Amino acid sequence: MASHRSIAPPAGPPRSADPGAPLVERRKLAHEVIDRLIGAIESGEFPPGAQLPPERELMVRFGVGRPAIREAMQSLQQMGLIRISHGERARVIQPTAETIIAQISGAMIQLLANNLRGLDELKEARELFEVGLVRVATARATRETLEQLRAALAACHAARGGGPRFVAADMEFHRRIAAMSGNSLIAALSTGLTEWLTRFKRDLVSARGAERLTLEEHERIFRAISAGDAEAAAKAMADHLSRANALYSVLLE
Repeated sequence: MASHRSIAPPAGPPRSADPGAPLVERRKLAHEVIDRLIGAIESGEFPPGAQLPPERELMVRFGVGRPAIREAMQSLQQMGLIRISHGERARVIQPTAETIIAQISGAMIQLLANNLRGLDELKEARELFEVGLVRVATARATRETLEQLRAALAACHAARGGGPRFVAADMEFHRRIAAMSGNSLIAALSTGLTEWLTRFKRDLVSARGAERLTLEEHERIFRAISAGDAEAAAKAMADHLSRANALYSVLLE
């Protein structure tokens, strides 16, 4: 069980032996509260589904004020460890790969948007990731997952000319390939990479001529996976993503 020892309030800044050296900032009380609560969650004192104690009880338990408790609770929610609902006490949740990726998506989009090479780096990361991923998906494909991929491909054809509908169908095709890996972390990362790229330039995915090429490339990927040819699937995916990346570059000039 986590210790109920109070957290000592911050003292004045210590004197530095070197007058020219910058002082190390004393750790914030909220950070100590975060560590204590994470420890209590990890120890099983507050398992998934359990509610955390009320603010006042936590203030007494840790010997800190309400601002430190509220800051700690907001940080824990951003980490995907608790859910805060209006009118209810915070509740511990079971993190999943999907919730973790969702938690960082906003920050990732901001990071990429403020990086001059952000889009190029994202495209490169996705290409490296998905080419390897499709090899795994091909090796682990089953009759059921192949039928699901076939249905996703059919949905892409049905959505042609539908703008946002086609973009959504395109993303679903790639999500189905990721799901074929049987690895929830791989699937979540694939979804994140695809969504981050789509949020950059959604209109380019369905630019004139791009839909027809995308469908042809999806067909080649599907045929290779269905045939159990991992190398052919990897090449088809590499060609698909390289062509898409080149299109982005041309249309952004």
